[in-house]
Amino acid sequence: MFNILVVEDDKNLRKLISATLKQNGYNSLMAEDGEAALDIMDKEHIDLVISDIMMPKLDGYNLVKALRDSGYNMPILMVTAKEMFEDKRKGFNVGADDYMVKPIDINEMILRVGALLRRAKISNEHRLSIGDIILDYDSISVSRHEDSVTLPKKEFYLLFKLLSYPNVIFTRRQLLDEIWGMDNEVDERTVDVHIKRLRERYDSCTEFEIVTVRGLGYKAVKKI
Repeated sequence: MFNILVVEDDKNLRKLISATLKQNGYNSLMAEDGEAALDIMDKEHIDLVISDIMMPKLDGYNLVKALRDSGYNMPILMVTAKEMFEDKRKGFNVGADDYMVKPIDINEMILRVGALLRRAKISNEHRLSIGDIILDYDSISVSRHEDSVTLPKKEFYLLFKLLSYPNVIFTRRQLLDEIWGMDNEVDERTVDVHIKRLRERYDSCTEFEIVTVRGLGYKAVKKI
């Protein structure tokens, strides 16, 4: 289970975010300011941080900078009432990965948290092995023994994502948000087209198959 640290000085919002995370299968830890967050970081493994900016003692900007300066590379989502471009630029410049402006859509926050965690997993695991098949994220290639094929980027990212989470069902919207970006206007049928291409490439594959879950989406199933 992923540990997510919620850093927010508004008690009610802090509890709301934490409760929503728990409802969606995450373990939530809470801190009322940046100093309290750093104390928790010293004791617990944290997979993702959700942080407000305007807080007493140590604000969000300085918290993020302190974490990055100390070598922490977990995803950080900033949630704040500061909506000016300069505020956002400062947040990204100190090391934030994503930014939401209050009042936030709590359901969108959950989508962004999931996307950030999946990207972090992919970036941290550049090679994925399934039997004799090796997926290399850096070269976007799939190899078996001496044969190596470089795939189109979207196809590779889609395959890598599904195989990184075997037996986990992803909706078309989740796959679009992760591979094509949340703000992209690409139609969900684009996912179907890419899945079809992957199936044609690996229809005789003995290591895995991509399964359609009717009414839900797709999942990868290992055969070995």
